[in-house]
Amino acid sequence: MSIPRSQLLQAFDSLLQPGRFQDYGPNGLQVEGRAGIARIVSGVSASRALIEAAIAARADALFVHHGLFWRGQDGRVTGWMKQRLQLLLAHDINLFAYHLPLDAHADLGNNAQLGRVLGLCADARFGEQDLGFAAPAAFAHAQALADHVAQALGRAVTLVQPLAMDGVPPRPIRRVAWCTGGAQGWFEAAIAAGADAFITGEISEPQAHLAREMGVGFIAAGHHATERYGAPAVAAQVAAQFGLWHQFIEIDNPA
Repeated sequence: MSIPRSQLLQAFDSLLQPGRFQDYGPNGLQVEGRAGIARIVSGVSASRALIEAAIAARADALFVHHGLFWRGQDGRVTGWMKQRLQLLLAHDINLFAYHLPLDAHADLGNNAQLGRVLGLCADARFGEQDLGFAAPAAFAHAQALADHVAQALGRAVTLVQPLAMDGVPPRPIRRVAWCTGGAQGWFEAAIAAGADAFITGEISEPQAHLAREMGVGFIAAGHHATERYGAPAVAAQVAAQFGLWHQFIEIDNPA
């Protein structure tokens, strides 16, 4: 069974509502391929490796979180950009990409799905465009939470803990906030939202000092690792809705 490209785009847009967001690049159909779609491959980023894997899977459409086009990038089609576009166009594959809308979806988005993987049930949102999630938790201390995250995601994480004080036990974790990917700049908003610990993908220099001084744990669990659940969740639901074939393809990324 196949459906028109326009019908698939409408389904993605209806689910993710990209018009609600101020984003860093275009959401929706980024590269037009064949008109009829029966096979969808989902992945995190539109890398050449993922495109080649989609070709091997005979995909009509590729659904990703990180597309090809971003605000402020060099607009010339050379080098890696030329190679990726050449593959998509030569094999007539549609590229659908949703960035912040995919982070934000209440049930299928990256943040919601990361919460599911970690066993955290969000009861509040925070930050710009309500992208951050927060939930009650019960961990003895930040190290216990970091160990849990590492086990759930299957990779090592970076933990920065509050400064230890003689005779004072580690702060228990009763509330966790998180925002996937490169949301390290949201740490202060997470603290203001009452978090005892914050989980995101990356860490920059200032967050280590803030964690130590503010008494709130900071866990960087990997940009790719925290954002590999939303795309397959959305693509699987839409594919099932129309009776289409779907496969998630993992392209490992240590970042």
